[in-house]
Amino acid sequence: MISFNVPPCVGKENQYVGEAIQNHKICGDGEFTKRCNQWLEKKTGTAKALLTTSCTHATELAALLADIKPGDEVIMPSYTFVSTANAFVLRGAIPVFVDIRPDTMNIDETLIEDAITEKTRAIAPVHYAGVGCEMDVICDIAKRYNLIIIEDAAQGIMATYKGKALGTFGDYGCYSFHETKNYSMGEGGALLINKPDAVERAEILREKGTNRSQFFRGQIDKYTWMDYGSSYLPSDINAAYLWAQLEMADEVNESRLKIWRRYHKEFDVLEKSGYIQRPTVPEGCIHNGHMYYIKAKNLADRTNLILSLKEQDVNAVFHYIPLHSAPAGKAYGRFHGQDKFTTRESERLLRLPMYYGLAEEDQTKVIEAVFKYYYGKC
Repeated sequence: MISFNVPPCVGKENQYVGEAIQNHKICGDGEFTKRCNQWLEKKTGTAKALLTTSCTHATELAALLADIKPGDEVIMPSYTFVSTANAFVLRGAIPVFVDIRPDTMNIDETLIEDAITEKTRAIAPVHYAGVGCEMDVICDIAKRYNLIIIEDAAQGIMATYKGKALGTFGDYGCYSFHETKNYSMGEGGALLINKPDAVERAEILREKGTNRSQFFRGQIDKYTWMDYGSSYLPSDINAAYLWAQLEMADEVNESRLKIWRRYHKEFDVLEKSGYIQRPTVPEGCIHNGHMYYIKAKNLADRTNLILSLKEQDVNAVFHYIPLHSAPAGKAYGRFHGQDKFTTRESERLLRLPMYYGLAEEDQTKVIEAVFKYYYGKC
């Protein structure tokens, strides 16, 4: 069976994990954590990057820094992972879902303004598949209405919108280093802080509410409890695993893009024949090959395609169930406007195997399996 995903491993992970252990510094903010933070800052241009235990925790930390309160509203797409909404629901806020664009599966930027009320506090755009949302429009809306932007860039590392890194347009950006992402530390994430005046408080909240980070830098002679907070620090062992991949980030990125481009080229004929739709990457967006999906005609067609691929030893999977249709989504949030595309497009989308190291012969098998399904229907 060709797996949908295999966690990335470039070769030096064991060495670096061993070094972390030998250094007797395996808790948070060790040497490898610092290297990863510095790499992210240099790569993205953000004011400060802080590794976290997950992208979920990065988003929760951003919600704390944004001072999201009970009754506040946060506008976001419904087609996203539960963490996007949970971070704000935990603060007592209300997710307000708006429809997506069918071409990119991103939030429809033209629908945001109509969803704004006197309770709206923030916008949480999600960069699906590493393809940027229309951040020029979103940033303009946020500026005019004095709203905070918290970017869910879980899938967006190494991707840009008009030359600028995803995750650096808003006040805060959140990356994921889960095992399914382009670069992995097993479980992990990072918070990008694009407001320099928020850095000190971010460090305090991330360190259980203490100014411990300043103590370790020698800025103070002892540390103490300064604010509420929690432990968002990943182990340096996890960071060591990630560092091996960040050292080879360009190579990993190009490898994934090469697979993405091959799929895209091969499936052109199926799209022209009307069997599927391929992904759209708007002008100004440079993606990162995070995933390759195709869209079947409808839910029944996708279900049959999944079964056909499985019979051919190819594991292809669909993605999110729209949050507004889930029990918690109905209980904690609301959908503003018409669900014209969110449900319909989510029922068509199918993700194909995509990971660093996916062998060419396995790519060929995936392509041939998709063609076999549609040729058999001709």
